[in-house]
Amino acid sequence: MSRILAVTLIGFISGMVGTGLGGAMVFFIRNPGKRFMGTLLGFTGGIMLAVVCFDLMPHAFEIGGMVIGFAGILLGVTAVFMTDSIIPQVSEIKTMAPGFNKGFIKSGIILGLGIAFHNFPEGLAIGSGFAAANSMGLSLAIVIGLHDMPEGIAMAVPLRIGGYNRLKIVMYTIIAGIPTGIGAFVGALLGDISPALVSLCLGFAGGAMLYITCGELIPKTQTLYRGRTPTIGTLIGILVGFYITRVLG
Repeated sequence: MSRILAVTLIGFISGMVGTGLGGAMVFFIRNPGKRFMGTLLGFTGGIMLAVVCFDLMPHAFEIGGMVIGFAGILLGVTAVFMTDSIIPQVSEIKTMAPGFNKGFIKSGIILGLGIAFHNFPEGLAIGSGFAAANSMGLSLAIVIGLHDMPEGIAMAVPLRIGGYNRLKIVMYTIIAGIPTGIGAFVGALLGDISPALVSLCLGFAGGAMLYITCGELIPKTQTLYRGRTPTIGTLIGILVGFYITRVLG
């Protein structure tokens, strides 16, 4: 039992520290201009797009096959629609900082939910890795923590643009990493997770995050600043995300 608790703790640290460090970057954003924030939003959106397309979805198809992977993606997209309908309209959202674009808050919240769903199957991978070999589980925990940092950034940037308090943003990004620890506990407890379940979870997270990235984050870069720099930021983000998935994965 002590081993399961140790693996669970490692899962919590990997997820919460990873997304929390990404969210902590908001402390370095002081009176940002629209051009800078549009470029940064495009950069983080590009990273998320690359992580989903080059990491999450390929793994979902590899583990469970195309049918289960696509089923997870469709479920993820459906969940985004349902989440979008229950989040208050932009006019009803109140923030502490007038003058910021409140329309980005909903994007940050939905993306945060997608990241939380994504972190659970990552936790499953950590727990299952430790069940196979300690070295495998530890390496997975480190890589997943590194992967979670750009996700924390992607969640934090739209919330900051929307006017959220910096400390609250960091707290929310840390909370988004909690499911990693829960998944690690389940993975360590069961030892051998069903490939179909893991594939479905990965597809679900990929669908949710792909929709919010392409439908909300990247289009809103042009809302902030109509120019070429947000597009360049997106392209650079895709390249950085590809590097993360190929080299660190």
